[in-house]
This record gives sequence, C-alpha cells and structure tokens, in this order.
Amino acid sequence: MDAAILQDRISRGLGTAARRIGASTDAYRPRGTSDPLARANRFLRLPAAFSGPDGKFARPNGYGDALWFGVFDAAYTRPGDYLVQGGSIWFVAAQQPLLPVLCVQTNRTVAFRRPAAPGGVGVNSYGGIALSTATPLISGWPASVLGASPGNRPSANLPSDSSVGTWTVLLPAVEDVVLRPADLMTDDLDRTGIVASAEITDLGWRLTVKQAST
Repeated sequence: MDAAILQDRISRGLGTAARRIGASTDAYRPRGTSDPLARANRFLRLPAAFSGPDGKFARPNGYGDALWFGVFDAAYTRPGDYLVQGGSIWFVAAQQPLLPVLCVQTNRTVAFRRPAAPGGVGVNSYGGIALSTATPLISGWPASVLGASPGNRPSANLPSDSSVGTWTVLLPAVEDVVLRPADLMTDDLDRTGIVASAEITDLGWRLTVKQAST
C-alpha cells in the first residue's frame, strides 16, 4: 500500500477515535512573533483526546512530564500548531509518518528578549542588563517550563544564599527567530531567566534557562 494512502487512513482512524472519546478543541496556527493564540490565528475546531506516553489512556502523566500523544485527525494540523482544550494548551511537536502525533503540554506563557550591547567602550555607568533596552524577540508564547535541577549556589556561598533554579523550556520553532545563549526569558509569573543553552530540533526549541536572581 502507498505510504501516503496509509497515512491518510491512519489520520482518518484517529479522527474517528477522537469523535468517540475526545472533546472539542481549537487549533491555532501562529503568525508573526507575538500572541500565537490570538483569535485571528484560530483555523479549526476539531475533536481531540490526549494520552500519556504509554498511549493506552491507562494512567495520567506524572510530575515533570510534558509529552503527550494526540488522538485527532492530523491531516489538518502540522508541527508548531497550538491546540486549546478547555484550560489546557498543547503544541504539536511532531507528526512523523505512520507514528502517533507527539504533543507538548504547556504550563507558562513566555517572552524572550536580546540584551543590548553596552553603549560605550571602557567603564560604563551601569554594567547590568536592563530589560527596557533589550530587543523583543517573541512574546505571549505558551511553553513548557519545568524545573531541570535544584541549581547551583551563588559563588559567595553565604549562609543566606539560596540555589539558582534551572528550567528546561520547550516551545515550537518560531519563523525567522533564532534564540541564543544569554537571551532573556520572562514568564507570566514575573520570573526572569537567562538562556544557558539553546538547541533547535525537529521537535522545536529545547532550552536550558537559569533563573536570574538579585
């Protein structure tokens, strides 16, 4: 059987299953670098269900696990699309041929900026990073932000020092935007972090972000 025909039948079968067990879901396709869930970006309403990594609907996902299998007709979606079902938001990470659709559940809304270079040579009046002078990259993007490790203690190692948290951040690739180490991330909890590593994969961006502390 032709692979394209087989893929079409698999998508139809998933759509049939979603009509039985799924719930109404809005699909959004980002345009531009801000607010991918804007009303103008909604292109489809479809039934969808989401299963844990076992794919059997046998158990819920546990702490620190953002990956889900999507059960819906994937003929109409593509990687990078967002799916909103009630108060839950996923993005499509991968639609690989003849395989389940891999989705990432989001829990935060993030923005990224690029710090401006110092304005003068030599000694400057202020050597820190000012968000007001940073260049906006993306804003209003739902992402998965999960704790990666307890973090490291500041080098001063004072008794009152607390460890600096590290997050693993997953979000879709954004057209014409390349994230880099030292970019700044803020989220809807008013936390600020600095990108320590940025890896673009077939599934989107995988970032390591260290929480900024003062």
